[in-house]
Amino acid sequence: MSTNAYIKYLTQQLVQYFNLTKTERKENRQQRKGERTSSVSTWFGIIPFALSMFFKKMKKGKQMS
Repeated sequence: MSTNAYIKYLTQQLVQYFNLTKTERKENRQQRKGERTSSVSTWFGIIPFALSMFFKKMKKGKQMS
């Protein structure tokens, strides 16, 4: 990508961002935050999540008994 094309792209993105209202920017930010996956599953896969669910379930079972 040439420098001119990059600067043009960056300028377009900035203009689009500044044309949004403050509430639209907040809504977009909240939406992006909601779509994120947890960092543990991103870094280590699904196994830590599965283990945490398993141990939580076991802990609940012991409390009920």
